[in-house]
Amino acid sequence: MEFKDYYKTLDVATDADKAAIKKAYRRLARKYHPDVSTEKDAEQNFKEVSEAYEVLSNDERRAEYDQLRQYRSQGGEFKPPPGWQSQGGGQFESEDFSDFFSSIFGSSFSGHSRNHRGFDSSEDFYSTRGRDIEVDLPVFLEETLNDEQKTIQYNLPHYDESGRVNQVRKTLKVKIPKGTIGGERIRLKGQGAPGFGKGQAGDLYLRVKLVPHPLFDAVGHDLHLTLPVAPWEAALGAKVTVPTLDSKISLNIASGSQTGQRLRVKGHGLPTKTGRGDLFVILKVVMPEKSDEEARGHWEALRDHANFNPRQNLES
Repeated sequence: MEFKDYYKTLDVATDADKAAIKKAYRRLARKYHPDVSTEKDAEQNFKEVSEAYEVLSNDERRAEYDQLRQYRSQGGEFKPPPGWQSQGGGQFESEDFSDFFSSIFGSSFSGHSRNHRGFDSSEDFYSTRGRDIEVDLPVFLEETLNDEQKTIQYNLPHYDESGRVNQVRKTLKVKIPKGTIGGERIRLKGQGAPGFGKGQAGDLYLRVKLVPHPLFDAVGHDLHLTLPVAPWEAALGAKVTVPTLDSKISLNIASGSQTGQRLRVKGHGLPTKTGRGDLFVILKVVMPEKSDEEARGHWEALRDHANFNPRQNLES
Protein backbone atom coordinates (compact mmCIF):
# COMPACT_ATOMS: atom_id res chain seq x y z
CA MET A 1 0.00 0.00 0.00
CA GLU A 2 1.43 3.35 -1.07
CA PHE A 3 1.92 6.11 1.48
CA LYS A 4 -0.19 9.19 0.77
CA ASP A 5 1.40 12.59 1.40
CA TYR A 6 -1.61 14.71 2.27
CA TYR A 7 0.48 17.87 2.58
CA LYS A 8 1.69 17.39 -0.99
CA THR A 9 -1.87 16.69 -2.16
CA LEU A 10 -3.06 20.06 -0.82
CA ASP A 11 0.25 21.75 -1.74
CA VAL A 12 0.79 23.14 1.76
CA ALA A 13 3.75 23.14 4.15
CA THR A 14 3.86 20.60 6.98
CA ASP A 15 3.49 23.45 9.50
CA ALA A 16 0.59 25.11 7.65
CA ASP A 17 -2.14 26.44 9.92
CA LYS A 18 -5.85 25.66 9.53
CA ALA A 19 -6.52 28.81 7.53
CA ALA A 20 -3.89 27.88 4.94
CA ILE A 21 -5.19 24.32 4.74
CA LYS A 22 -8.76 25.52 4.28
CA LYS A 23 -7.71 28.00 1.60
CA ALA A 24 -5.80 25.31 -0.32
CA TYR A 25 -8.74 22.92 -0.10
CA ARG A 26 -11.17 25.54 -1.38
CA ARG A 27 -8.99 26.26 -4.39
CA LEU A 28 -8.45 22.60 -5.31
CA ALA A 29 -12.03 21.52 -4.58
CA ARG A 30 -13.28 24.18 -6.94
CA LYS A 31 -10.73 23.11 -9.56
CA TYR A 32 -11.48 19.39 -9.51
CA HIS A 33 -15.16 19.17 -8.61
CA PRO A 34 -16.62 16.69 -11.16
CA ASP A 35 -19.69 18.82 -11.84
CA VAL A 36 -17.67 21.66 -13.34
CA SER A 37 -14.09 20.52 -13.89
CA THR A 38 -12.63 19.81 -17.30
CA GLU A 39 -9.42 18.47 -15.80
CA LYS A 40 -8.33 14.92 -16.54
CA ASP A 41 -9.16 12.52 -13.67
CA ALA A 42 -11.07 15.30 -11.93
CA GLU A 43 -13.25 12.93 -9.87
CA GLN A 44 -10.26 10.99 -8.52
CA ASN A 45 -8.35 14.18 -7.78
CA PHE A 46 -11.40 15.61 -6.00
CA LYS A 47 -11.59 12.49 -3.79
CA GLU A 48 -7.88 12.72 -2.95
CA VAL A 49 -8.15 16.42 -2.08
CA SER A 50 -11.22 15.76 0.10
CA GLU A 51 -9.45 12.89 1.87
CA ALA A 52 -6.40 15.04 2.56
CA TYR A 53 -8.58 17.81 3.97
CA GLU A 54 -10.53 15.31 6.10
CA VAL A 55 -7.25 14.44 7.84
CA LEU A 56 -5.38 17.74 8.00
CA SER A 57 -8.38 19.83 9.10
CA ASN A 58 -8.92 17.61 12.16
CA ASP A 59 -6.43 18.16 15.00
CA GLU A 60 -6.52 14.57 16.30
CA ARG A 61 -6.31 12.90 12.91
CA ARG A 62 -3.55 15.28 11.79
CA ALA A 63 -1.51 14.55 14.92
CA GLU A 64 -1.81 10.80 14.30
CA TYR A 65 -0.93 11.21 10.64
CA ASP A 66 2.17 13.27 11.51
CA GLN A 67 3.32 10.50 13.85
CA LEU A 68 2.98 7.91 11.10
CA ARG A 69 4.82 9.96 8.44
CA GLN A 70 8.14 8.71 9.84
CA TYR A 71 7.32 5.19 8.67
CA ARG A 72 7.22 6.21 5.03
CA SER A 73 11.03 6.45 4.92
CA GLN A 74 11.62 2.84 5.95
CA GLY A 75 11.14 1.58 2.40
CA GLY A 76 8.83 -1.05 1.00
CA GLU A 77 5.10 -1.20 1.44
CA PHE A 78 3.66 1.17 4.01
CA LYS A 79 1.97 -0.44 7.01
CA PRO A 80 0.89 1.14 10.30
CA PRO A 81 3.14 0.07 13.19
CA PRO A 82 2.15 -3.05 15.15
CA GLY A 83 -0.66 -2.43 17.58
CA TRP A 84 -1.67 0.81 15.90
CA GLN A 85 -5.16 1.95 16.81
CA SER A 86 -6.57 5.33 15.81
CA GLN A 87 -7.88 7.65 18.53
CA GLY A 88 -9.28 10.27 16.15
CA GLY A 89 -10.78 8.16 13.42
CA GLY A 90 -14.46 7.39 13.32
CA GLN A 91 -16.90 5.67 11.02
CA PHE A 92 -16.52 6.25 7.29
CA GLU A 93 -18.19 4.82 4.22
CA SER A 94 -15.67 2.44 2.64
CA GLU A 95 -16.14 3.82 -0.88
CA ASP A 96 -15.35 7.38 0.21
CA PHE A 97 -11.72 6.92 1.24
CA SER A 98 -8.61 5.07 0.15
CA ASP A 99 -7.17 1.88 1.64
CA PHE A 100 -4.38 4.01 3.08
CA PHE A 101 -6.89 6.17 4.98
CA SER A 102 -8.82 3.12 6.20
CA SER A 103 -5.62 1.40 7.40
CA ILE A 104 -4.89 4.37 9.65
CA PHE A 105 -8.26 5.58 10.84
CA GLY A 106 -10.52 2.56 10.28
CA SER A 107 -13.64 2.22 8.19
CA SER A 108 -17.09 0.76 8.42
CA PHE A 109 -18.22 -1.81 5.89
CA SER A 110 -21.15 -0.41 3.96
CA GLY A 111 -23.31 -3.52 4.08
CA HIS A 112 -24.99 -5.62 6.79
CA SER A 113 -23.30 -8.83 7.87
CA ARG A 114 -25.13 -11.88 6.56
CA ASN A 115 -24.61 -15.60 6.87
CA HIS A 116 -23.57 -17.27 3.65
CA ARG A 117 -25.93 -20.21 3.51
CA GLY A 118 -28.43 -20.43 0.69
CA PHE A 119 -32.01 -19.28 1.23
CA ASP A 120 -35.33 -19.29 -0.49
CA SER A 121 -36.26 -15.67 -1.13
CA SER A 122 -39.93 -16.65 -1.29
CA GLU A 123 -40.01 -17.59 2.41
CA ASP A 124 -41.80 -14.84 4.32
CA PHE A 125 -39.92 -15.56 7.53
CA TYR A 126 -36.67 -14.62 5.82
CA SER A 127 -37.95 -11.28 4.50
CA THR A 128 -35.86 -8.36 5.73
CA ARG A 129 -36.00 -4.68 4.89
CA GLY A 130 -32.97 -3.38 3.05
CA ARG A 131 -30.66 -1.04 4.90
CA ASP A 132 -30.64 2.73 4.44
CA ILE A 133 -27.70 4.28 2.63
CA GLU A 134 -26.17 7.73 3.12
CA VAL A 135 -24.23 9.47 0.37
CA ASP A 136 -22.51 12.87 0.37
CA LEU A 137 -24.04 15.31 -2.12
CA PRO A 138 -21.75 18.23 -3.06
CA VAL A 139 -23.80 21.36 -3.85
CA PHE A 140 -22.53 24.73 -5.07
CA LEU A 141 -23.90 27.83 -3.36
CA GLU A 142 -25.29 29.03 -6.68
CA GLU A 143 -27.31 25.82 -6.97
CA THR A 144 -29.26 26.64 -3.79
CA LEU A 145 -30.87 29.70 -5.38
CA ASN A 146 -33.32 27.63 -7.47
CA ASP A 147 -34.60 24.07 -7.69
CA GLU A 148 -31.80 22.08 -9.30
CA GLN A 149 -31.63 18.61 -10.82
CA LYS A 150 -28.37 16.70 -10.40
CA THR A 151 -27.18 13.28 -11.50
CA ILE A 152 -25.63 11.18 -8.75
CA GLN A 153 -24.00 7.77 -8.62
CA TYR A 154 -23.61 5.53 -5.61
CA ASN A 155 -22.90 1.90 -4.71
CA LEU A 156 -25.58 -0.57 -3.69
CA PRO A 157 -24.93 -3.98 -2.12
CA HIS A 158 -26.33 -6.87 -4.17
CA TYR A 159 -26.69 -10.30 -2.59
CA ASP A 160 -26.51 -13.44 -4.70
CA GLU A 161 -28.29 -16.73 -3.98
CA SER A 162 -25.51 -17.77 -1.63
CA GLY A 163 -25.77 -14.61 0.42
CA ARG A 164 -22.49 -13.22 -0.88
CA VAL A 165 -22.39 -9.48 -1.41
CA ASN A 166 -21.30 -7.57 -4.50
CA GLN A 167 -21.41 -3.86 -5.20
CA VAL A 168 -23.43 -2.45 -8.10
CA ARG A 169 -23.32 1.14 -9.32
CA LYS A 170 -26.61 3.02 -9.50
CA THR A 171 -27.33 6.33 -11.25
CA LEU A 172 -30.18 8.66 -10.27
CA LYS A 173 -31.42 12.11 -11.20
CA VAL A 174 -32.43 13.93 -8.04
CA LYS A 175 -34.07 17.29 -7.36
CA ILE A 176 -32.25 19.63 -4.99
CA PRO A 177 -34.86 21.87 -3.36
CA LYS A 178 -34.34 25.63 -3.43
CA GLY A 179 -32.88 26.89 -0.17
CA THR A 180 -31.02 23.68 0.71
CA ILE A 181 -28.11 24.35 3.10
CA GLY A 182 -25.11 22.35 4.25
CA GLY A 183 -25.83 19.58 6.75
CA GLU A 184 -29.35 18.86 5.53
CA ARG A 185 -30.38 15.32 4.64
CA ILE A 186 -32.60 14.61 1.64
CA ARG A 187 -34.54 11.34 1.81
CA LEU A 188 -35.29 9.30 -1.32
CA LYS A 189 -37.64 6.52 -0.32
CA GLY A 190 -36.91 3.04 -1.63
CA GLN A 191 -33.60 3.98 -3.27
CA GLY A 192 -31.43 2.28 -0.68
CA ALA A 193 -30.23 -1.32 -0.45
CA PRO A 194 -32.65 -4.02 -1.71
CA GLY A 195 -34.49 -6.09 0.86
CA PHE A 196 -34.41 -9.87 1.32
CA GLY A 197 -37.34 -11.98 0.27
CA LYS A 198 -40.39 -9.77 0.28
CA GLY A 199 -38.67 -7.10 2.34
CA GLN A 200 -38.86 -3.51 1.10
CA ALA A 201 -35.81 -1.62 -0.13
CA GLY A 202 -34.18 0.81 2.26
CA ASP A 203 -34.02 4.56 1.71
CA LEU A 204 -31.28 6.76 0.31
CA TYR A 205 -30.25 9.79 2.34
CA LEU A 206 -28.28 12.53 0.64
CA ARG A 207 -26.05 14.49 3.02
CA VAL A 208 -25.77 17.99 1.58
CA LYS A 209 -22.22 19.34 1.65
CA LEU A 210 -21.74 22.83 0.29
CA VAL A 211 -18.72 23.11 -1.99
CA PRO A 212 -16.38 25.84 -0.64
CA HIS A 213 -16.88 29.12 -2.49
CA PRO A 214 -13.88 31.35 -3.31
CA LEU A 215 -15.64 34.47 -1.99
CA PHE A 216 -18.50 33.57 0.36
CA ASP A 217 -18.80 31.60 3.60
CA ALA A 218 -22.24 30.17 4.32
CA VAL A 219 -23.48 30.45 7.92
CA GLY A 220 -26.94 28.91 7.94
CA HIS A 221 -28.87 30.93 5.36
CA ASP A 222 -26.57 33.94 5.72
CA LEU A 223 -23.46 34.64 3.65
CA HIS A 224 -20.24 36.28 4.84
CA LEU A 225 -17.93 38.17 2.46
CA THR A 226 -14.58 39.71 3.38
CA LEU A 227 -14.28 43.02 1.50
CA PRO A 228 -10.82 44.61 1.03
CA VAL A 229 -10.85 48.41 1.29
CA ALA A 230 -8.03 50.90 0.80
CA PRO A 231 -6.90 53.01 3.79
CA TRP A 232 -8.26 56.19 2.19
CA GLU A 233 -11.63 54.51 1.53
CA ALA A 234 -11.85 53.56 5.19
CA ALA A 235 -10.76 57.02 6.32
CA LEU A 236 -12.77 59.19 3.92
CA GLY A 237 -15.69 56.91 3.07
CA ALA A 238 -16.47 55.50 -0.37
CA LYS A 239 -19.11 53.91 -2.54
CA VAL A 240 -17.89 50.53 -3.80
CA THR A 241 -19.25 47.69 -5.94
CA VAL A 242 -19.73 44.45 -4.03
CA PRO A 243 -20.45 41.02 -5.55
CA THR A 244 -23.36 38.96 -4.28
CA LEU A 245 -24.12 35.35 -5.11
CA ASP A 246 -26.27 36.29 -8.12
CA SER A 247 -25.62 40.00 -8.84
CA LYS A 248 -23.62 43.09 -7.87
CA ILE A 249 -24.63 45.90 -5.55
CA SER A 250 -23.32 49.33 -4.53
CA LEU A 251 -22.33 49.67 -0.88
CA ASN A 252 -21.55 52.82 1.08
CA ILE A 253 -18.42 52.63 3.25
CA ALA A 254 -18.71 55.19 6.06
CA SER A 255 -15.76 57.44 6.86
CA GLY A 256 -13.70 56.17 9.77
CA SER A 257 -14.51 52.52 9.09
CA GLN A 258 -12.35 49.88 10.76
CA THR A 259 -11.09 46.39 9.87
CA GLY A 260 -13.53 43.79 11.16
CA GLN A 261 -16.56 46.08 10.92
CA ARG A 262 -19.61 44.19 9.63
CA LEU A 263 -22.15 45.67 7.26
CA ARG A 264 -25.47 43.88 6.86
CA VAL A 265 -27.11 43.71 3.44
CA LYS A 266 -30.61 42.30 3.86
CA GLY A 267 -32.00 39.72 1.47
CA HIS A 268 -28.79 38.77 -0.34
CA GLY A 269 -28.09 35.50 1.46
CA LEU A 270 -29.35 32.00 0.69
CA PRO A 271 -33.06 31.29 0.11
CA THR A 272 -35.30 30.35 3.04
CA LYS A 273 -38.92 29.19 3.14
CA THR A 274 -40.09 32.79 3.53
CA GLY A 275 -37.44 34.78 1.65
CA ARG A 276 -33.67 34.97 1.81
CA GLY A 277 -31.00 35.27 4.45
CA ASP A 278 -28.66 38.25 4.68
CA LEU A 279 -25.20 39.07 3.36
CA PHE A 280 -22.70 40.27 5.95
CA VAL A 281 -19.80 42.25 4.51
CA ILE A 282 -16.72 42.24 6.75
CA LEU A 283 -14.33 45.11 6.05
CA LYS A 284 -10.59 44.51 5.81
CA VAL A 285 -8.31 47.52 5.39
CA VAL A 286 -5.37 46.59 3.14
CA MET A 287 -2.25 48.54 2.26
CA PRO A 288 -0.89 49.05 -1.25
CA GLU A 289 1.81 46.52 -2.06
CA LYS A 290 4.22 49.21 -3.28
CA SER A 291 4.74 52.91 -2.52
CA ASP A 292 6.96 55.33 -4.42
CA GLU A 293 8.78 58.24 -2.80
CA GLU A 294 5.92 60.67 -3.42
CA ALA A 295 3.38 58.32 -1.85
CA ARG A 296 5.71 57.73 1.09
CA GLY A 297 5.93 61.46 1.60
CA HIS A 298 2.14 61.68 1.84
CA TRP A 299 2.09 58.88 4.43
CA GLU A 300 4.74 60.69 6.48
CA ALA A 301 2.78 63.94 6.31
CA LEU A 302 -0.34 62.12 7.45
CA ARG A 303 1.59 60.57 10.33
CA ASP A 304 2.86 63.92 11.50
CA HIS A 305 -0.50 65.65 11.11
CA ALA A 306 -2.75 62.96 12.62
CA ASN A 307 -0.80 62.57 15.87
CA PHE A 308 -2.50 59.19 16.33
CA ASN A 309 -1.35 56.26 18.47
CA PRO A 310 -3.43 53.12 17.79
CA ARG A 311 -1.78 51.32 20.73
CA GLN A 312 -2.43 53.82 23.46
CA ASN A 313 -4.74 51.41 25.28
CA LEU A 314 -1.85 48.95 25.58
CA GLU A 315 0.43 51.39 27.35
CA SER A 316 0.52 51.36 31.11
